Amino acid sequence: MLVLAACGEVWAARTAREQADADAGRLARDNAALFSSELQKFRLLPVALSEFPSVAALLARPDDPARVNAELEHLAARTNAAAIYVIGREGVTLAASNYRQPTSFVGQNYSFRPYFIDALRDGAAELFALGTVSGRPGLFIASRIGSAARPLGVIVVKIEFDSIERAWSKQPGLTFVAERHGVVIVTSRPRWRFRTLDTLADAARREIAAARQFPGRDLAPLNLGRGSDVALDGAVYRRVRLPLPLAGAGLHVLIPLAPALSAAHGQAWSMLAAAAGLLAFALLWLFRQAERDALAETTRRELESQVAERTSAMQVANAALLRQSAERARADERYREAREELAQASRLATLGQIAAGIAHELNQPAAAIRAFAENARAFIEMGQSDRARENLGHIVGLTQRVSAISGELRQFARKRTRGAGVVDMNDAIDGALMIVSHQLRRGAVSIEWRRDPLPLAVRGERVRLEQIIVNLVQNALQALAGHADGRIVIAPTASAHQVEILVTDNGPGVPQALVETLFTPFATGREDGLGLGLAIARDIARGFGGDLQLAANGPDGASFALWLERP
Repeated sequence: MLVLAACGEVWAARTAREQADADAGRLARDNAALFSSELQKFRLLPVALSEFPSVAALLARPDDPARVNAELEHLAARTNAAAIYVIGREGVTLAASNYRQPTSFVGQNYSFRPYFIDALRDGAAELFALGTVSGRPGLFIASRIGSAARPLGVIVVKIEFDSIERAWSKQPGLTFVAERHGVVIVTSRPRWRFRTLDTLADAARREIAAARQFPGRDLAPLNLGRGSDVALDGAVYRRVRLPLPLAGAGLHVLIPLAPALSAAHGQAWSMLAAAAGLLAFALLWLFRQAERDALAETTRRELESQVAERTSAMQVANAALLRQSAERARADERYREAREELAQASRLATLGQIAAGIAHELNQPAAAIRAFAENARAFIEMGQSDRARENLGHIVGLTQRVSAISGELRQFARKRTRGAGVVDMNDAIDGALMIVSHQLRRGAVSIEWRRDPLPLAVRGERVRLEQIIVNLVQNALQALAGHADGRIVIAPTASAHQVEILVTDNGPGVPQALVETLFTPFATGREDGLGLGLAIARDIARGFGGDLQLAANGPDGASFALWLERP
């Protein structure tokens, strides 16, 4: 029994660690997805605002910031941004969404901030830091206004993570985000904020001090160690870390081991009790068998003629008992196997639901690549090189698919140039449709792209033309939300001097109240809309000598016409 108890203890400890790791992994994936979605929601905002005419006009003539102040204040309220502000080329803030507040950024000099320096040089930058005026921590996302050769200034969006921290604080265990130096910046345990995973090197402290990233904070280490087991508050936690799309940052989840260990001990003791019961039954059976043998030996001397009959009957009874015992043991084994299979199926179904909730366009080929790679390794170990080669061929095809998708997204996100050249509009529309392909599939909307067999050469710049098409298609998708038979038609028409592209949907049409102000900034019919997309799209088209108009509108759908000049 001592051996069985020791084995049970080892099994319970291993099972508890595996269960705690699985729970921590699921929680880490959910929280990493929540954090990443919050980042992505705000990263396009400074890029869009860098193209806004009134911002460029303010940087050219900074003597009248009233209009930009009001626009930034309205936009910050609509997007829940902590602050949005415009910094001149010399580092002085010219306009800010908090211009009415005592902690206004207007007039503050941020030329020392790395996000201002890097954005002015590279076009974009991000930094998590304490606000030098507000004293509140947040992520600063900056984008340059103007070209690298002639920068006009920088526009910055500051976001805070209070809502995420409140959500994490209601979850089991601990969740926190550490930036690239190892400083905790977002956490479900507020007293851990601005603590460090390890003791900071002198070079890191100097870099943080030069940027005034965390002024007044001693950045004391938490001393959590580097292993998966973390001793904290007299208890043991299991740790899981996932990378985040934020320059060297990582998300950490600590799950207490005690609940899983308690459950595993319960299972182990249940199995030990069952084993003890079986052992007691066997001993009892052996004892009773010995009694029967002794009785048979005694009676054999007295009634020799009856001994053979009774012995035969006992042998038959014993055989039947053995058969019943064996059948019962097999039935118990089948029951345990069936129960375990059902439990495993339930766990896999739950994992599938979670994975389906956070999957995006690249998850499917990435998972397939991993599966084919693992199979190829197994085939190589078994000496089946042909089957391994076939799996590697599948991996090449999937990699090309991932490369095409990521390449198009990289091209779409690249900083756009100011000059106009000659672009094949067919290629620009193909690229735009690749970018929104996952939204089309998710919305169950059919797309009819009447592609011209000949090149449609126009004056423009591909990334900006893709931006127009993406905006029109996304507006059509939003109009078709909930529509049973949603359909979008993209139809080009070419003449000697211009190319016309019609984007038509069969949705409910544009509300009549919005028709007159449809291309006016901040005019929108959606509660979560910014009202910038069509205004920017028309400005891009007109910048290339073309135009964008609402061509048709009614209860059966809307049609937008894009005109572009031939080269």
